[in-house]
Amino acid sequence: MFGNLFEEEEDEGFASTSNKGSTAKGGEEPPPPPRGRSNLCGIKNQGGTCYLNSLLQTLLFTPEFREELFSLGPEELGRLEDKDKPGAKVRVIPLELQRLFARLLLIDHQSASTTDLTDSFGWNSSEGTNQHDVQELNKILFSALEHSLVDTSGSTLIQRLYHGTIVNSIVCKECGNVSQRKEDFLDLTVCVCGVSSLEEALWNMFVEEELFEGNNLYRCAQCSRLVTAAKSAKLEQLPPFITMSLLRFSFDFAKCERYKETGRYTFPLTINLRPFCEQSDAEDSDFTYELFSVIIHKGGCYGGHYHVYIKDIDELGLWEPPEDDCKPKAQKKIEKEVKESSEQNLQEDDPLSIITAIIAQESSKSVLLDQLGQKLLDKTGSSWSKRFRKLYGPIGKFLQSHSDVFILVSNGSRVALKANPPSQVTDTSASASEQTVTSDPSAASDRAASDTQQEANQTHKAQPEGSHWFDLNDSAVTSIRESDIEKQFQGKESAYMLFYRKTQLHRPGEALNNPRYKVPTQLIQMAQDENRRLQQMREEFEAANNTVELRLHLAPFYKMVDGVLQPVGEDQSGSINLSFDRRKTVGDLRITIYHKQELWEGDMALTVAKSLPAGLHLYNTLTDDGVSLYGAGIHTNTDLFVWNGMEVCGSAVQTGAEWEPVLLTVVRPFLGEDVGQEVQNGVKCEKNGTGSENVGPGLKREARGFAGGATLGEVREALGEPRESLLCQEHKRGKVGGQGAGEGGGASGWRVFPPDDMQRTLKELSLKDGDALLVLEPHSFDSSVFTQNGDVVTVTTPSDCRWLQVEFRPLINGDEEELRKTVKVPATGNMLLSEVKQRAIEELQLLEEPSGSPYCLRQVDCSGKLLPPVFEELSVRDAGVRLMTTLTLCPGNAPKESQLFLHFTVGSAPSAGMEMDIIVEKTCTVKECLKAMLDAVGLDGTSWHLRRLDWCEEVGEPLMDEDASLSDLKISNGETLVVTEGLLPPKGFLKLSVWLFMDLRSNCTEGSPAEQRMWETDATDGFCAPLLHGENMVELRNIGKVEISDDAMLEDLKTQVLTLPALQDVCVPVTSFLRVWQMDGGRPTRILRGQQVTLRKLKLTSGTDLCVQGLLKEEDLGPKQVLLNVKMGVPGERRYYPTEELVWDTSKDSSPRSLRTSLAAHYGLSPDSLLLAKHQPEKHTWEEISNWTQQFSKKKKKKKAESLLGPPFNLRDGDVIGIKNLLIDNNRDFITEEDQQGQQRLREQAEQRRKGAQAAASNGAGKNKPRKVEVPLSISVGEFR
Repeated sequence: MFGNLFEEEEDEGFASTSNKGSTAKGGEEPPPPPRGRSNLCGIKNQGGTCYLNSLLQTLLFTPEFREELFSLGPEELGRLEDKDKPGAKVRVIPLELQRLFARLLLIDHQSASTTDLTDSFGWNSSEGTNQHDVQELNKILFSALEHSLVDTSGSTLIQRLYHGTIVNSIVCKECGNVSQRKEDFLDLTVCVCGVSSLEEALWNMFVEEELFEGNNLYRCAQCSRLVTAAKSAKLEQLPPFITMSLLRFSFDFAKCERYKETGRYTFPLTINLRPFCEQSDAEDSDFTYELFSVIIHKGGCYGGHYHVYIKDIDELGLWEPPEDDCKPKAQKKIEKEVKESSEQNLQEDDPLSIITAIIAQESSKSVLLDQLGQKLLDKTGSSWSKRFRKLYGPIGKFLQSHSDVFILVSNGSRVALKANPPSQVTDTSASASEQTVTSDPSAASDRAASDTQQEANQTHKAQPEGSHWFDLNDSAVTSIRESDIEKQFQGKESAYMLFYRKTQLHRPGEALNNPRYKVPTQLIQMAQDENRRLQQMREEFEAANNTVELRLHLAPFYKMVDGVLQPVGEDQSGSINLSFDRRKTVGDLRITIYHKQELWEGDMALTVAKSLPAGLHLYNTLTDDGVSLYGAGIHTNTDLFVWNGMEVCGSAVQTGAEWEPVLLTVVRPFLGEDVGQEVQNGVKCEKNGTGSENVGPGLKREARGFAGGATLGEVREALGEPRESLLCQEHKRGKVGGQGAGEGGGASGWRVFPPDDMQRTLKELSLKDGDALLVLEPHSFDSSVFTQNGDVVTVTTPSDCRWLQVEFRPLINGDEEELRKTVKVPATGNMLLSEVKQRAIEELQLLEEPSGSPYCLRQVDCSGKLLPPVFEELSVRDAGVRLMTTLTLCPGNAPKESQLFLHFTVGSAPSAGMEMDIIVEKTCTVKECLKAMLDAVGLDGTSWHLRRLDWCEEVGEPLMDEDASLSDLKISNGETLVVTEGLLPPKGFLKLSVWLFMDLRSNCTEGSPAEQRMWETDATDGFCAPLLHGENMVELRNIGKVEISDDAMLEDLKTQVLTLPALQDVCVPVTSFLRVWQMDGGRPTRILRGQQVTLRKLKLTSGTDLCVQGLLKEEDLGPKQVLLNVKMGVPGERRYYPTEELVWDTSKDSSPRSLRTSLAAHYGLSPDSLLLAKHQPEKHTWEEISNWTQQFSKKKKKKKAESLLGPPFNLRDGDVIGIKNLLIDNNRDFITEEDQQGQQRLREQAEQRRKGAQAAASNGAGKNKPRKVEVPLSISVGEFR
C-alpha cells in the first residue's frame, strides 16, 4: 500500500552488518555475540525490516499467542524437512515462526535472523530492503496465519485472541425504530488529527452520535419516508487483546502532499472500555485493559525507523534501572557540564573526534556497534551515510582504519577507545554472558532458565513499580522506565500502534522467569545444540583472536657498545619467537619462558624493546605479574628483552624514550700514501674490514650507534679522539660523497660544534639517524683538503672516481647497427670536454676511419633519449657534466657556447626519429633561422613560418616577431620548432564563422519588394540550417569565415563581414543597420553590443560562430539593455498577434514591475492589467511571471528586489514574452495549439525512448539499474483446505 514510503536510512540498518568490522586473524567472521545485560534477544535488520522486527517482538511478548503457536505439533503443521517433497502439506510460516520464537527465547546470541521467516513469506532478497507500514503488515500477517492454520486446532487462534465486534445502530427519531449492523474488527483505527488523546478519539467513535437532519435525512424502513435519525456505534464483543492503530499519516489536499501528525496525543497505561461498549451487567474487570506494547515510528512521512517499547509480562529479561537513574544529582550535573564543554570543542567535520567524544561520554566507556549509528545521528543531526560515507566509506571500515584509536571488545559487539579501554568489571557487566564458560557446554542453554531466573528473583522485590519495560530496537535491547512512554506522545518520534491486554489475563507462576515454558521439546533440543555450537565457536575465536606473536631477545646473546645493545654475532640465535594468549598474565608468560630456558639462573625481568637502526633499545619493564598482556599493552610483534633487570655483560642499561640510540655516520680524514696512485687509477669506493667506507681519498666513514642521552663530549671520548679534536656537522647543502665531493674539484661545508655543545646530548642537538659527524684533529688542517673559516670547515676532495665513460654510437646502415664501443676516459672537473672527446677518439681508434666526419659528445636522459651536444670549449664542471656518467659520441658538429642546437620538422608535430637538427647562433633572428631550416631541407619560397610545440608535444603558437632573436624569445638549447606552411597570421587574429539570419515567416523587412530581397542570398552559397528562433521559423546560412585581429572593434568586424562574397550585392547604409549575434549550440544567444568595443573585450575567441541579421533602422544597444520578442494574446483565442521587438532597459531595475511598466508603455495599457509569461520553446510551456513582492533582509533591513535576469527566468536576448490584457481577455492560459502539439511530440518521443530502453533491457543490453518500483506488501501462503 505504502511502497517504500517508510524507507529507513542506511545507518538505521547498521545492525545487520556491524559484525563485519571485526574479523579473526585468519580472516574468519567472528561468531555472533552473546546476549547483553538485559538477557533478551534482538532481531537483525535485513536493511529495511525494522517494521517486521517490531511486530514480531510484540507477538513474542504476547505469551498467550506464543503458547498457542507452540501448542501446534508436527502432526498438524508438518516438518520443515519435508517441505520440498511432492504432495507434502507443510505449513511453513507457522513452523518458521515457532523456530524464530525459540531462537529468541533460548539461544544465547545478541540478535536472531528473520531470513528463514521472510523466505517462507515468498519474499526475495530485495524485499528485505523495502520497508512497509507496520499497520498494514499486522493485517496481512494475521491473514496469512489464518490461511496457514486452516483445518488445525489453531485455526481460530487469531479470532480467539484479537477478534472483536462493533454494532452500528441508526435510531429513527420519529418512530423509534432501530436498525443495527454488526462489524468485525482485528484492530481499531483511531483518529489523531484534531484529537488530543485516545480516550477522546474513542469517545468520538463510540459515544458521540451522528445526526441525519436537514439535507441529510435517513429513510426509515418502518416510516417509509425520509426522517431525522441518529447514528451511533458501540463495542459489542471485546477480544483478549486490542490493537489501536493511530492514523499519524494524512494527506493535505490543499498542498497536495503527505504529512505526519506530530502533535501531542496521549494514551493511558490502563483503560476502561465500558463507556464505549453496549450496556452490560459484567464487572469492570471485563472491560479493563493494560498497555503492554507501543510500536514507535521515528521520522517523517517519507522515511523513518520503527522500534518498540514492550512490557515483559513473564519477566524473562533482566531489568535494570537506566544508567541516568542510578547516578546522584551531583554526578549528573558534572556529566552534563562535561558533555556541554566537549560538544563545544567538537569538530563537526571530523568523524574521528565525534565518535571519540560519543564513546568517551558513555559510562561504560564503550558503545554497541548497533547503536553507534543512532548515537551519531543524535549527536550531529545527520547520519553517517549522508555526511561522512562519501569521504570515509562505511562506518565499519572507518573504525578498522583507525585501529590505533578504537578497539573492539565483548566479542566484537562493542567499540571502545584504545587509550581508555573499559575496565574488567565494566566489560564484564557489559557482556555478562561471557562469564558463562563452563566445563559442560550444554549448560549454556540452561543459563536463560536458571542463572537468569535466580538473579531476577533476587532483584524482583527491589524493582520499582512499572519496571520490566524494554526498548527493542532491532538488535539492541535496553531497559526503560514506564514513564519513558510519555515521551512518545508527540514529535517526530511518536507512538504509532498500541497493544492492550485484558487485566483478567493472569500468568501462571511457573511461566515467570522461565523462557522454556511450553516450548516444544524438539525446539529446546535444537536450541541446546545451537548453544553448544556457538560456545565452541566463541572459544575457538577467542583463542585465535587473542594469540599474539612475541619476539624474545635473550640477554646472554647481546653486548653493550657505546651505550647501545648489539647482538654478539650475526646469527639470530639470541631471538626466539613465541605465540602466547594475551588474556594470560605477565606471570604466566614469565613461567613459560622459565620452562623454555632451563639453564636460566637468577631473577628474570621482561622489558618491552624495539629494534632501531642503531640497535636494540629497552623501554618499560613489566613488573606486575597479575596484569594480563592485554592490560599491559602487549600486542602482536612486540619485542621483549629477557635479562636480570640490572646489567648486560657487566654494563648498565639505560631505558626509556630519552635514551633512544642514534645511528651516526662518523667521517674521518683518509690521507694514505697511496692517494695519488688511487687518484690516477680511479679506484672505486670500497668498504674496509672494520665496516668503514672510503668516501674518497680524503675521507672515510663508518656507521656508529650512540645512546640518545649521551653528550657530544662522551661521543668524542667513545671515538677515542683527543679533547683538541673538532666535531663538525654537515651543512644541508652538501652530502659527503655526493655531487660536491664526487665530481672533481667539488667542496662540502661542515659546521664546527662550539665548546658549549660538548655538554649537550644528541637528542638536545636534534641529531637523527643517518646524520654525518666529521671528526678532525688539529694536524688535519695541514692538508689542502681541509680549510677552516670561522666555524665552517670546507672539505675539498679530489674524487677517486675521476672518469667519464664514452660510448660510440655510429650511424645505422640499413637494418643493422654496428657494434657499439665503450671506453672509460680519465677526467677531472677542470678538464675541457674537447680534450675528453679527443682522448675517446684516440682510444676508440676512430682517426683511422675513412669517413673523416666530425663527432660530438651528447648526454643521455633517463629514458635513453639523446640530449643536445655539450659545449666542448667548456670544462666538465662548467658544462654541468657529472663524473662517473656516460657520454655518447655521435657523428655531427658540436655547437659553440654562443650557438643553439635545435630540432625541427616540416609540416606537423615531430615523431620519434623523424626530427632534423641544425646549429644556429643565439643572436640569429626567427626569419634567419627559418631560412636556414628551409635551405637544410631544400625548400624555397616565403609562405612559411615557425611554430613552437606546446606542453603536450603538439604544434602550438607561431613565433609572431620574425625580427626578434632566438635568445630574446627564450628559445633554449635542444628545443623543437615546426616549419609550417602558410603566411604568418596577423598578431592576435581570430578566425570566425559567419552565418546569415533569414526570417522565413515574417520577413524582417516590410518595405518594398526590393528591400525584402535585400538580404536574400543564393542557397548554394553555404550550408542552410532551419531553426525556430523565438516564435518565428528562421534559416541560418553559412556565408563564410573572416579573419580579424582581436584588437579590432565591432564596427570593423561588421565592415569585414559585409565584404564576404555572399553579401556583395547587399547594400547597408552604415554598420549600425547590422545586428551581430553570438551563437551557442547552433542558436543565436547573445547580441554583441558597442560599435567601438574591441573583440577582445567582447570575449570572442577563435572558432566562435557569429550570426548577422539585417535591420531596417539603426541599433546601438547598451550593456544593460535586453532585446525581447513580445507578443500580445488575441482575446478569447489561443493564439497571438505577430511578434514585436522590445528593448528593455535594466540599468536601474530588472524586476517584474520594471518589465511590466515597459510593456504597458509600449502598448499604452495599465501595468496592473497585464499578465506576463516567458516561453520555454524546448518544453513548449509558458512560465508565468508574477508581480513578486520585495523581500527584506533580516540583517541589513534593505529591500531586495527580485531580478528577472537571474534564476528562475534568466531573461536573455531573443527570449519570447507573452502578454495577456486582463481587461478584455479572461483566459489566463498562455498555451497555444502549437504548444500542445509540441508537448504531444515530446511525450511520444519519451514513450519511444522508454520502449526502446525496455527492449534493450529485455535483450540483455540494458546496463542501467532500473528504478525501484513501489510494490504492495504481500505474504504468499499455500493451499491447506
